[in-house]
Amino acid sequence: MRVKTWPLAGVVFAVLWIFVRGTTLTPSALLGQLIFGLVVGLPTAFVFRRLYIERVDVARGARALPAAGLYFATFAWEIVRANLDVAYRVLSPGMPIEPEVILVPLRVETDLAVTTIANSITLTPGTVTLDYDEETNALYVHAVDGRDPEAIAAPIRTWEDYALEMFDEEASPGDPAPPIVVSGGERDRDQGRERRGESDE
Repeated sequence: MRVKTWPLAGVVFAVLWIFVRGTTLTPSALLGQLIFGLVVGLPTAFVFRRLYIERVDVARGARALPAAGLYFATFAWEIVRANLDVAYRVLSPGMPIEPEVILVPLRVETDLAVTTIANSITLTPGTVTLDYDEETNALYVHAVDGRDPEAIAAPIRTWEDYALEMFDEEASPGDPAPPIVVSGGERDRDQGRERRGESDE
């Protein structure tokens, strides 16, 4: 079922207003703030309705909710893990940092899906999206420690699996992900291990 987008946006604004306002958790207070949010949110959404797509498929949106929830959960966990990892690297006397740029080809193709993943990468401590190559549909990702490029790409691939479902992309999570490319081509792993004082034994 496709419905106009602006009324839904107005309702979302009203719900967000409740959280922003920080009202007491009583039925009368919540109802009052919801009504106030609707009074303000619906006209605002109507005025800016040209910024949204005209209609939205509610059924498809409902089907995307589980994937969106999983995306948010894995993203939140990665934010926590990355914060701890960066803190360790900053506080460590040896500063175990080896910056690297990797090219991550994507399976998602829509602008919204690509932007969501690119922003998720940038918001995660230790990584930042440098650029998007439209010709190859790939993101250039800079990482503070690029000694294990596959580990950098792993959370991106997980987000992409959920994004494929969220944004109803042509590809599916079961499709193989294109291989990543490390800047400068193939890395000399032996030299990298030598610099870190590691051995194969």
